[in-house]
Amino acid sequence: MSNELEAKKGTHYTLIDAGPFTELGKYKFEVGPYQFPGKLFLNELLGLTGMEVSFGKMFPGTGLPYSHKHVENEELYIFIKGQGQFLIDGEVIDVREGTAIRVGTEGVRTWRNNSTEELHYIVIQAKQGSLGQYTLQDGKIVEPKVTWPGEEA
Repeated sequence: MSNELEAKKGTHYTLIDAGPFTELGKYKFEVGPYQFPGKLFLNELLGLTGMEVSFGKMFPGTGLPYSHKHVENEELYIFIKGQGQFLIDGEVIDVREGTAIRVGTEGVRTWRNNSTEELHYIVIQAKQGSLGQYTLQDGKIVEPKVTWPGEEA
């Protein structure tokens, strides 16, 4: 699946470069009898500890052949290119670039690309109800002021 990628590790970060979404087809996720070209999970590559993130590319006319739900993790689907349909709890929702859908653990979901162009998306999973603080409560401004290499202070 992701054995072609090597992570760069710094003191406080891990980085991978998966390349353009148009080239995600070289990665493949397998579960049971199903194979999904264009799906890349980042958890192991980046050493994520509080969330799961995946990049996805769905080819025209394809979709997940099953529905699913989760035990602990809510999911956030962010569609960044193309259009398709998302099926949740029997409701069909049209999705396109700029659509974001949060699905709770019990939501039965699947999606498809019913268009003639690729559908690109990012999925983020985190334990439902675990976010204790965010944005201004969690982020802290650090001094001194930012100076980029090559710029004058």
